[in-house]
Parts: sequence; structure tokens; C-alpha cells
Amino acid sequence: MAKKKGRGAPDGNDSLAFTKTNLILFAVGLVVVIIGWMLLGQGSISLAPVLLVLGYCILIPLALAWGLWKKDSENESKSG
Repeated sequence: MAKKKGRGAPDGNDSLAFTKTNLILFAVGLVVVIIGWMLLGQGSISLAPVLLVLGYCILIPLALAWGLWKKDSENESKSG
């Protein structure tokens, strides 16, 4: 009986290191969040919330998840 590895099981091919794309997206998200907080501190109630939502809800999570779906699709094609 062969053991199946779960989705989060450690494997020799898995790596948690960020790629260059991950780091660029994270840096852009961080800059957008900082600009949003600076504008909020100056009293902007229109652009600051948009930048904060863009940074916190889109760019930073995208930077963390970038490439995960590619690894999942490669793993499914190997096992299937």
C-alpha cells in the first residue's frame, strides 16, 4: 500500500523561497500600502482607502500566492 502525500506534505521538489516575481510584487504592494497610509494621514478619504485595499487585499496576497497554481497544475499532471 503506497502512501499518498497530502497537499502540504514536504517534498524534495517543493520550495518556499520567493522568486524574483514574488519579491517584486511584494515590494510594489508594500510601497502602495505605505503611500496609502501617508495619504490617509494627510486626510485623503478617497484615494487612500483605494490604495490600502489594493495593497492589502490584492497585491500582497498575490505576491504570496504567485506560482502556487503553477506548481499545483504540474503536480496534478505528474500524478494523473
